[in-house]
Amino acid sequence: MIRSFNRKTPEIAKSAFVSEAAYIVGDVKIAENVSVWPGAVLRGDLGCISIGQGTAVEDNCVIHSGTPSAPVGNVTIGAQVIIGHGAVVHSKSIGDNVLIGMNSTILHDVIIGNYCLIAAGCLIRPGMEIPDKSFVTGIPGKISGPAPEQLMWWTKEGSQHYLDLAAAYKAEGL
Repeated sequence: MIRSFNRKTPEIAKSAFVSEAAYIVGDVKIAENVSVWPGAVLRGDLGCISIGQGTAVEDNCVIHSGTPSAPVGNVTIGAQVIIGHGAVVHSKSIGDNVLIGMNSTILHDVIIGNYCLIAAGCLIRPGMEIPDKSFVTGIPGKISGPAPEQLMWWTKEGSQHYLDLAAAYKAEGL
Protein backbone atom coordinates (compact mmCIF):
# COMPACT_ATOMS: atom_id res chain seq x y z
CA MET A 1 0.00 0.00 0.00
CA ILE A 2 1.45 3.36 -1.03
CA ARG A 3 0.04 6.51 0.54
CA SER A 4 0.64 10.24 0.53
CA PHE A 5 1.00 12.09 3.82
CA ASN A 6 1.35 15.80 4.52
CA ARG A 7 1.45 16.57 0.77
CA LYS A 8 4.34 14.14 0.21
CA THR A 9 3.92 11.12 -2.05
CA PRO A 10 6.44 8.27 -2.23
CA GLU A 11 8.65 8.31 -5.34
CA ILE A 12 9.31 4.77 -6.50
CA ALA A 13 11.46 3.82 -9.50
CA LYS A 14 9.68 1.74 -12.12
CA SER A 15 12.22 -1.07 -11.79
CA ALA A 16 11.62 -1.41 -8.04
CA PHE A 17 9.60 -4.27 -6.61
CA VAL A 18 7.22 -3.29 -3.81
CA SER A 19 5.06 -6.04 -2.35
CA GLU A 20 1.36 -5.25 -2.22
CA ALA A 21 1.62 -6.18 1.48
CA ALA A 22 4.20 -3.46 2.22
CA TYR A 23 3.16 -0.02 3.56
CA ILE A 24 5.00 3.04 2.25
CA VAL A 25 3.84 6.50 3.28
CA GLY A 26 5.00 10.09 2.94
CA ASP A 27 8.41 11.39 1.91
CA VAL A 28 10.04 8.18 0.66
CA LYS A 29 12.37 7.88 -2.35
CA ILE A 30 13.05 4.40 -3.68
CA ALA A 31 15.76 4.03 -6.35
CA GLU A 32 16.14 1.57 -9.22
CA ASN A 33 16.04 -2.16 -8.52
CA VAL A 34 15.09 -1.83 -4.85
CA SER A 35 12.92 -4.58 -3.39
CA VAL A 36 10.50 -4.04 -0.52
CA TRP A 37 9.02 -7.30 0.77
CA PRO A 38 5.74 -8.20 2.55
CA GLY A 39 5.07 -6.57 5.89
CA ALA A 40 7.74 -3.87 5.49
CA VAL A 41 6.73 -0.41 6.73
CA LEU A 42 8.49 2.73 5.48
CA ARG A 43 7.15 5.82 7.24
CA GLY A 44 8.47 9.09 5.83
CA ASP A 45 6.30 11.25 8.05
CA LEU A 46 8.98 13.05 10.09
CA GLY A 47 11.60 13.39 7.36
CA CYS A 48 12.68 11.84 4.08
CA ILE A 49 13.65 8.19 3.68
CA SER A 50 15.96 7.66 0.68
CA ILE A 51 16.82 4.12 -0.37
CA GLY A 52 19.67 3.53 -2.82
CA GLN A 53 19.83 1.34 -5.90
CA GLY A 54 19.64 -2.43 -5.49
CA THR A 55 18.78 -2.38 -1.79
CA ALA A 56 16.54 -5.09 -0.33
CA VAL A 57 14.17 -4.30 2.54
CA GLU A 58 13.12 -7.74 3.73
CA ASP A 59 9.85 -8.88 5.29
CA ASN A 60 8.54 -7.09 8.38
CA CYS A 61 11.21 -4.37 8.52
CA VAL A 62 10.35 -0.93 9.86
CA ILE A 63 12.16 2.15 8.57
CA HIS A 64 11.03 5.40 10.19
CA SER A 65 12.39 8.90 9.78
CA GLY A 66 12.74 11.31 12.64
CA THR A 67 15.01 11.82 15.60
CA PRO A 68 14.57 12.97 19.19
CA SER A 69 17.26 15.64 18.67
CA ALA A 70 15.22 17.46 16.00
CA PRO A 71 11.60 17.50 14.90
CA VAL A 72 12.64 16.29 11.44
CA GLY A 73 15.30 13.72 10.66
CA ASN A 74 16.10 12.13 7.33
CA VAL A 75 17.20 8.54 6.79
CA THR A 76 19.60 7.76 3.94
CA ILE A 77 20.20 4.14 3.01
CA GLY A 78 22.88 3.45 0.43
CA ALA A 79 23.07 1.11 -2.55
CA GLN A 80 23.20 -2.69 -2.39
CA VAL A 81 22.14 -2.81 1.27
CA ILE A 82 20.29 -5.81 2.67
CA ILE A 83 18.05 -5.02 5.62
CA GLY A 84 17.25 -8.40 7.16
CA HIS A 85 13.85 -9.69 8.22
CA GLY A 86 12.30 -7.83 11.12
CA ALA A 87 14.96 -5.12 11.43
CA VAL A 88 14.01 -1.71 12.82
CA VAL A 89 15.90 1.24 11.32
CA HIS A 90 15.82 4.78 12.74
CA SER A 91 19.37 5.62 11.68
CA LYS A 92 20.67 8.78 10.09
CA SER A 93 22.59 6.95 7.37
CA ILE A 94 23.65 3.52 6.22
CA GLY A 95 26.45 3.30 3.66
CA ASP A 96 26.69 1.12 0.56
CA ASN A 97 27.04 -2.68 0.57
CA VAL A 98 25.90 -3.17 4.16
CA LEU A 99 24.11 -6.11 5.76
CA ILE A 100 21.74 -5.28 8.59
CA GLY A 101 21.09 -8.66 10.24
CA MET A 102 17.66 -10.06 10.99
CA ASN A 103 15.85 -8.54 13.98
CA SER A 104 18.50 -5.86 14.48
CA THR A 105 17.52 -2.50 15.91
CA ILE A 106 19.31 0.60 14.67
CA LEU A 107 18.36 3.53 16.90
CA HIS A 108 18.30 7.28 16.25
CA ASP A 109 21.16 9.23 14.67
CA VAL A 110 23.33 6.18 13.91
CA ILE A 111 25.80 6.45 11.03
CA ILE A 112 26.97 3.18 9.46
CA GLY A 113 29.84 3.18 6.95
CA ASN A 114 30.28 1.12 3.79
CA TYR A 115 30.80 -2.67 3.69
CA CYS A 116 29.66 -3.20 7.27
CA LEU A 117 28.01 -6.25 8.79
CA ILE A 118 25.54 -5.74 11.63
CA ALA A 119 24.91 -9.11 13.28
CA ALA A 120 21.42 -10.53 13.68
CA GLY A 121 19.68 -9.34 16.83
CA CYS A 122 22.15 -6.50 17.36
CA LEU A 123 21.06 -3.29 19.10
CA ILE A 124 22.91 -0.18 17.89
CA ARG A 125 22.58 2.57 20.48
CA PRO A 126 21.69 6.16 19.53
CA GLY A 127 24.38 8.26 17.90
CA MET A 128 26.86 5.42 17.33
CA GLU A 129 29.19 5.91 14.36
CA ILE A 130 30.39 2.72 12.71
CA PRO A 131 33.43 2.98 10.39
CA ASP A 132 33.68 1.27 7.00
CA LYS A 133 34.21 -2.53 6.95
CA SER A 134 33.19 -3.04 10.59
CA PHE A 135 31.55 -6.11 12.12
CA VAL A 136 29.13 -5.15 14.90
CA THR A 137 27.67 -7.68 17.34
CA GLY A 138 25.79 -7.79 20.62
CA ILE A 139 23.40 -5.87 22.83
CA PRO A 140 24.42 -3.12 22.95
CA GLY A 141 26.26 -3.34 19.64
CA LYS A 142 30.04 -3.17 19.77
CA ILE A 143 32.54 -3.22 16.95
CA SER A 144 34.03 -6.71 17.12
CA GLY A 145 36.64 -6.04 14.47
CA PRO A 146 36.75 -6.05 10.69
CA ALA A 147 33.90 -7.70 8.82
CA PRO A 148 34.80 -11.40 8.34
CA GLU A 149 35.60 -12.16 4.72
CA GLN A 150 33.45 -15.32 4.71
CA LEU A 151 30.37 -13.18 5.49
CA MET A 152 31.14 -10.45 2.96
CA TRP A 153 29.21 -12.41 0.28
CA TRP A 154 26.10 -10.68 1.57
CA THR A 155 27.54 -7.23 0.90
CA LYS A 156 28.98 -8.15 -2.50
CA GLU A 157 26.54 -10.66 -4.05
CA GLY A 158 23.42 -10.63 -1.88
CA SER A 159 21.79 -7.73 -3.69
CA GLN A 160 21.90 -9.60 -6.99
CA HIS A 161 20.09 -12.50 -5.32
CA TYR A 162 17.26 -10.16 -4.30
CA LEU A 163 17.22 -8.48 -7.70
CA ASP A 164 16.70 -11.88 -9.34
CA LEU A 165 14.06 -12.88 -6.80
CA ALA A 166 12.17 -9.60 -7.24
CA ALA A 167 12.19 -10.12 -11.02
CA ALA A 168 10.67 -13.58 -10.54
CA TYR A 169 7.94 -12.12 -8.29
CA LYS A 170 7.18 -9.39 -10.84
CA ALA A 171 7.04 -11.97 -13.66
CA GLU A 172 4.34 -13.82 -11.71
CA GLY A 173 2.37 -10.62 -11.18
CA LEU A 174 3.03 -10.46 -7.46
